[in-house]
Amino acid sequence: MSQQASIRAGIGGWTFEPWRETFYPPGLPHKQELEYASRQVTTIEVNGTYYRTQTPDSFARWHDETPEDFVFALKAPRFVTNRRVLAEAGPHIERFLDSGLLRLQRKLGPINWQFQPTKQFQPEDFAAFLRLLPAEWKGTALRHVVEVRHASFVRQEFVALLREREVAVVVADHPQHPAICDATAPFIYARLQSASEQEATGYSRDDLALWAKRARAWVKGQHPPDLPRIGDAERGARKPCEVFIYMINGFKPKAPAAAKALLELL
Repeated sequence: MSQQASIRAGIGGWTFEPWRETFYPPGLPHKQELEYASRQVTTIEVNGTYYRTQTPDSFARWHDETPEDFVFALKAPRFVTNRRVLAEAGPHIERFLDSGLLRLQRKLGPINWQFQPTKQFQPEDFAAFLRLLPAEWKGTALRHVVEVRHASFVRQEFVALLREREVAVVVADHPQHPAICDATAPFIYARLQSASEQEATGYSRDDLALWAKRARAWVKGQHPPDLPRIGDAERGARKPCEVFIYMINGFKPKAPAAAKALLELL
């Protein structure tokens, strides 16, 4: 699993009907879409793992169909995060980690544990949940990121919990989601969700240039000065880190164009 300082930009999934008109070459067989998409962007966040258990053979096939330096992020199953008591999620977490995802080998990137917008911050329960996320599984190092979407998480106590466990928090540009941009792990994970149908690349060139500037700061271990910080500033210089930026939705048909345009700027 590559962890060197680099900036990756990509999309969520690779099966989306409108992309067959705007992104994929005409007549491309559906079974070749991952092979094509993985050569246009440098990372993909897999959404299917959120809804259903994948087979070990699927993970192995994804590994074989993509370039050597490609990285997959995985959305963790909703059965783990959509529950009242997170501290009871241990068996479901282990079942997911044993589902075959290690067959991605070095292409296994961060695991995104996404929570419903109604899920509120309960310090003791969330701390117990974070303790259930292993730093390694059967000899493979793991990286975890949480996507929280309730305003109750905007507090220093939450940031401190993440920093203690070296778990990242999703940086989101969604107008209805809290902006938590603190660096709490040795990597940064951004999900951009404000693409516009009116822009050829989803985001204007100025907006893309701004995200590129932020990514360059992150990869050097710096905090972009235009982004808010909730927790206390980290002591000492942070090390260079890997940055993941995903164009997720807003106007999803433009996501591949946005990711490719960002990569060109970088």
